[in-house]
Amino acid sequence: MTPSETLAALEPQRIITLTHQAYHPEHILSLVEKERLSFEDFCALLSPSAEPFLPQIALRAQTLTLSHFGCVKQLYTPLYLSNACINQCLYCGFQARLNIPSIILNEKEMVDNYKFLAKLGFGHILLLTGESPLLAGVDYIERAIILAKDHFPFVSLEVFPVSTSDYIRYAEAGANGITLYQETYDKTLYRSLHPKGPKSDYSFRLEGPERALRAGIRQVGLGVLLGLSDWRLDSAFLGYHAFNLQQFYWQASIQVSFPRIQPILDAPHEIFQVSDKAFVQLICAFRLFLPQIGLTLSTRESMDLRNKLIHLGITHISAGSNTRPGGYTRASKDPGQFETQDNRSLSDVIHMLAQQGFDPVLKDWSPFFDLASKST
Repeated sequence: MTPSETLAALEPQRIITLTHQAYHPEHILSLVEKERLSFEDFCALLSPSAEPFLPQIALRAQTLTLSHFGCVKQLYTPLYLSNACINQCLYCGFQARLNIPSIILNEKEMVDNYKFLAKLGFGHILLLTGESPLLAGVDYIERAIILAKDHFPFVSLEVFPVSTSDYIRYAEAGANGITLYQETYDKTLYRSLHPKGPKSDYSFRLEGPERALRAGIRQVGLGVLLGLSDWRLDSAFLGYHAFNLQQFYWQASIQVSFPRIQPILDAPHEIFQVSDKAFVQLICAFRLFLPQIGLTLSTRESMDLRNKLIHLGITHISAGSNTRPGGYTRASKDPGQFETQDNRSLSDVIHMLAQQGFDPVLKDWSPFFDLASKST
């Protein structure tokens, strides 16, 4: 079975039971020192029974992160190429229902932003778009990748899912990674949150990371939008998805991101609050369950919280982010996809990391390694 088929066989009610049942304190403490956790162990660490032992779990997460990643913290920045979107996701600031002005960067505007960010020192850029195949589709994204590779050794994408053949085009253009959030693994809720547009196809989105990996993309990022649903249920499914992808595509790099939702005006959907304490618990649980995968934290979170979480499991962080299309060089009052909470510059983040004893790294990969792998 493929990872998505394995995931589809997972019963939500069983996961609810595993993540919400009462566990004996001694059982939770035994998991903290266990060398390799099962999926059931991971669910126990997400449960309310694990909350009283968060200091012990966090210390173990810190130890495992240092063991597998040392003091390295990798930095990247996002660039929004377009906000044009035909989907009507009820929680998104770019959804078609809001009728915001469509902005699509032309090639000059792309390159101006690339030059600005490369001059700051970034070696990893994340390119983002809405889903508008006619205005900013595969041809547009492919061209954006080609132009970006003149400025950055590592280019990743956070765009709408495509076919395997289109992912091959992205890989051949120079894309190194893709990030594709399932948003929520609750199928019923997913359908209600995505009433119109291509994104309403749950299965096509779920299978996107596998298509990308088969196409030669070497790094895949997963995530849910925390707050859309029960965070314990979504986190368990996300962990299971990441685990199976890691087992099936063992030569690839699997990463997990932790965006918490920011409500938009008049959003017709209940937000399930994810407290800071719950946020720390789920990140630490991921580190204990999947000690070798990268864990990413964006500028959605506050400066103080990000400063603390880099000690407990986070390996990748964004810096100096702007969520408006072309916002680094293009003056605009247009709304971004969400408001950033940590507005420090790249140099400020680098200084903070150095002060805390970490080694900030501005690129994930070098073209040399691609050449070396092809010659072996």
